[in-house]
Amino acid sequence: MPSLFDPIAVGAMLCPNRMFMAPLTRGRATREHVPTELMATYYSQRAGAGLIITEATGISRQGLGWPYAPGIWTAEQMRAWQPIVEAVHEAGGRIFCQLWHMGRVVHPSFLGGAAPVSASATTAPFKAHTYDGRRPYAEARPLRADEIPALLADYSRAAGLAIAAGFDGVQLHAANGYLIDQFLRSSTNLRDDDYGGPIGNRVRLLREAAQAIADTVGAERTAVRLSPNSETQGCEDVDPEALFTAAAAVLQEIGIAFLELREPGPEGTFGTSDVPPVSPAIRKAFKGPLVLNSDYVGETAEAALAEERCDAISFGRAFLANPDLPHRLAKGIELSPDDRTTWYSQGAEGYIDYPEAGRERTGLRQAQP
Repeated sequence: MPSLFDPIAVGAMLCPNRMFMAPLTRGRATREHVPTELMATYYSQRAGAGLIITEATGISRQGLGWPYAPGIWTAEQMRAWQPIVEAVHEAGGRIFCQLWHMGRVVHPSFLGGAAPVSASATTAPFKAHTYDGRRPYAEARPLRADEIPALLADYSRAAGLAIAAGFDGVQLHAANGYLIDQFLRSSTNLRDDDYGGPIGNRVRLLREAAQAIADTVGAERTAVRLSPNSETQGCEDVDPEALFTAAAAVLQEIGIAFLELREPGPEGTFGTSDVPPVSPAIRKAFKGPLVLNSDYVGETAEAALAEERCDAISFGRAFLANPDLPHRLAKGIELSPDDRTTWYSQGAEGYIDYPEAGRERTGLRQAQP
């Protein structure tokens, strides 16, 4: 049976190990959502991952509402990603770009005051991160059916630009309460057209977006992330097992390279949920490589592989604070803790100054936004 240190084929690509780096929003791009040189250092430091999945990256101005998050809808953004991808490849790594439309959790301040779009006229709970601090979300307007072809074109264009930048593939972000998830789940999809109501209709946008991306870059370069859990940013479903197994079956038909699941974490951890894991049922519907993510450590990750619950594990905050995570897990070296206060800051501190095992932290000072 495989271990974390065995290679795995995903699509047409062979990954040297089964320790993937999960997508992690870090807020180090410019205010115009252009990637920066600092990001090349950050990602290349973590090239020992079997595969890096980038932080969520906006596919359009309409779809991106996070301060200093990167985008990939313009030629300028694509060119800025090129040296980052090159640095990862020169360090021996592999990297996919995660494609993101945030839907109703885009604050109007990012849109010139316009309302965000979603499956239906709903409002996200809590408050949005904006350039002016935390602000209440606004009610979204329903995305019209005649607007969906343009949305699919945005996904296709972003995927094509990612490949032009040198990425090995792309991942459709369909998780965590963002636009695709808003269409999937019954609490946020109140539509009565072909994109709402029965599960078969609610998975339609996922199918069309994944297919549009696969048609552009190839199914073997296309991955998807789902979060088959309970409430996420106000999104939940009355029957998550039925919903997400149907979604997995759709992705199986398309033949994507791999499916990543953000599942509930153990009690007391970051992703705790009262909904039992849906991955065992998804495993029956999706036959390609399955990647699990949620507060795994070395021992629990190895157990998941040994029990054939998945084919690889994606580590998030562990990779944030431990750029040499595969080496540490191989040698049983204690992991460094991450500093939450620098998750979304714009400087080098808490970003590129986490040391490899046996080295001291550099003491970089955080730059001000």
